This record gives sequence, structure tokens and C-alpha cells, in this order.
Amino acid sequence: MNWRDLPSLNALRAFSALAQAGSASGAGAALNVSHAAISQQIKALEAHMGLALVRREGRGLALTDEGKHLAAALDEGFGLIAQQVAALTGADAARPLQISTTPQFAAVWLMPRLRDFQTRHPGVDLMVHPSPQRADPAPGGVDLALRFGLGHWDGLEAELLVPTDIVVTAAPSLVGDRQFTTREELLDYPWLTELDQSPASDWMFRAGLELPRGHSITQVPGNLMLDGARAGHGVAVLTASSVEADVAAGRLRILFRDCGETGYFIVTRPGILRPQAKAFRRWLRAQRDVAPAK
Repeated sequence: MNWRDLPSLNALRAFSALAQAGSASGAGAALNVSHAAISQQIKALEAHMGLALVRREGRGLALTDEGKHLAAALDEGFGLIAQQVAALTGADAARPLQISTTPQFAAVWLMPRLRDFQTRHPGVDLMVHPSPQRADPAPGGVDLALRFGLGHWDGLEAELLVPTDIVVTAAPSLVGDRQFTTREELLDYPWLTELDQSPASDWMFRAGLELPRGHSITQVPGNLMLDGARAGHGVAVLTASSVEADVAAGRLRILFRDCGETGYFIVTRPGILRPQAKAFRRWLRAQRDVAPAK
């Protein structure tokens, strides 16, 4: 790295604070300097780079495209610095361990087992974020994600936790003992789909089919998909691991199965994990072949 080519750290800090706060006065308050000092640093940074990073819009400020790219890089870079400093000094030891996962996986797999982790690690506070929206691990935010897919996410490390196929399932009260040979036959029944998105929501569409818009389609949170399927409210596309117990008990039937390399993965950022995150990852690995507590 050629340090002489880099702008001054003060100028980069001022610009990053401006990008986060949205104003020179807000950035000045964050850095405990005047808004005039922030403006001077931004002008010096633009002169050094030969680029316009900020433009005026009415009474406010907006980032140019170049400014947005720089702001994203600085946000990640300063975030990593802050994370490492906090880890080395113990400043983030009291921050809860943040786990991101899907509502379905949280309800079916994680929550029934979580008492064991709490018993083994009583000093670790947890925040579980069940959401179908993807949340990447980031400095100061999500420490670890439990994500469904093939295990390939740019810039992140993934380790297989629970291999599982995708299945189409329904209750006998809805479909009886009918044998299905084509996906088109499933269009005779109402469907359950997950709000926002589902790890298997495109199963039907990969065959070039669409559910008829006049048909009954019920959207529910992922943690309620199993309840709806058991009650016979619709055909559901789920992961095989989430329906094993219900299939064994006769509450659900598997109508189709797509075998592949899919599964739930432990997803982290490259680099050093906080001690709490390391402990949680070790615990997850130990849970691979452990049945949940009754």
C-alpha cells in the first residue's frame, strides 16, 4: 500500500460521518467539530481525489455516484476497524450476540435447541432476528447468519449445518392419498406461501408454471407455514428437515422432492469472530446430530 496516495484520515472520517448523518452539521456533531470544519475537509478530499463527492440539493446535501461508492467502502472499513478495536479492548463484550435466520428455521430447528446453549453459556445474551430478508453479518450488527441455499454468498464464509432437500408437502386432509405425477396437478389445490420470500418459493416456477391468480393463495410468516400445512390450508413448499416429524406422524405427506446440494449454512464474515460468536458456532456444530429437547 502506498500511504502517500491516500487522503488524510481526518478528511475520510469527515466524509464518512457526513454520509451517515446526511448533513455537515450532523457530521460535525458526531465528530465534535464545527460544520465549517467538515465542509473544509470535504473540499480538501474532493481536491485530493479530483472528484465531486457531494452535491447540493435544495437546502440539503446528496452524494454523487462516486461519493456513494466511497461512502460504502469507508463504512465497511471503519466498521471493521471499530470491530477489531472493540474485540481487542473488550468493549463489545457486553453486546448481545446477534443471530439472523429465517422464521421457519428459527421455529422448527433453532428454538427447540436453544435452551441447551443458554445452559452451557449463561453469560451470553442472544438476539435472534427471524426474517425472510437476507441480513449479512456486519461489524457491530449481525454476528452470524443461518441461511438456506447452496452455500455461495460473495464475501462471506459458509459452513454446512443441516443438509436438506426441498419438498412439496400437504396434509392428508387436503389431498387424501392421491398420487401426483406432474406439478400441474398441484394447481387443483390452494397454496401456502411465505411472506416476502421463501427459500423454495420458485419451485413451481422452475417448471414454467404459475399459480392461477384466481386460486386461493395464502401468504403467512415462515414460522406459521407448518401450522397451516398441518391444518390442511394449502400445499406448501418447505425444506425436508422441517417436516420430518410431521411426515413420520402422518400429519403431512411429501408429494414431490427435489434432491440437491441445498441446506442451511452457518454464515460469517471472514476474519476474527467475537468470543460469543465462536462459542455459538462451536455449539451449532455440536448440534448437527442432536435431536431437539422435548
